[in-house]
Amino acid sequence: MSDKPLNDEFNALDADMAEANAEHGLDADPSDNLAPLDAVIAERDEWKDRALRVAAEMENLKRRAETQQNDARAFAIQRFAKDLLGVADNLERALMAAPKDTDGPTVALVTGLEMTQKALLQAFETNGLKRVAPEAGEAFNPHLHQAMIEQPSDTVPGGAVLQTMQSGFELFGRTIRPAMVVVAAKGSGAQASNPYGAAPEPEGQAFDGKA
Repeated sequence: MSDKPLNDEFNALDADMAEANAEHGLDADPSDNLAPLDAVIAERDEWKDRALRVAAEMENLKRRAETQQNDARAFAIQRFAKDLLGVADNLERALMAAPKDTDGPTVALVTGLEMTQKALLQAFETNGLKRVAPEAGEAFNPHLHQAMIEQPSDTVPGGAVLQTMQSGFELFGRTIRPAMVVVAAKGSGAQASNPYGAAPEPEGQAFDGKA
């Protein structure tokens, strides 16, 4: 008995199964089923990148707008602020020249000057104008201070501010007028008491000139 009819039956059965699988999509490549998901993920990543770029651009625009707004405000009141600095200087000079240990009307006058100066400085502060008056020992800042005199000092290190001669002012971070200061000379500080800067000799090692 020949096997040909049996083989024909098997071939026909295989053909029927292949046709059925094709109709139900069972013989498709598994990677083809993931292609739409990969496309969705790629699109999601693209939109996420775009959103991050837009957020960064908006933050830069916000900072730029704030800077431009501050510049516009500073330009608008800069001239007026400079004119008021003379008033602040006169008040400060009046307070420095006023007698300290007095009674009667003079005390009331000094108190009135102090209150006026305080109110003026508060108005400056509210509008972005800050007073610059470094204390003794503060580091010298060339952006805010102007060195007028250099003097030796026993307490302040060299290069630091020794005294403020005239207060300065800055407006929104911009120097309107630098503070005029006295700067400690090089070599000032604790070592100033020894002009040669020599350390004391250890005990038992003093030089004997008679030897």
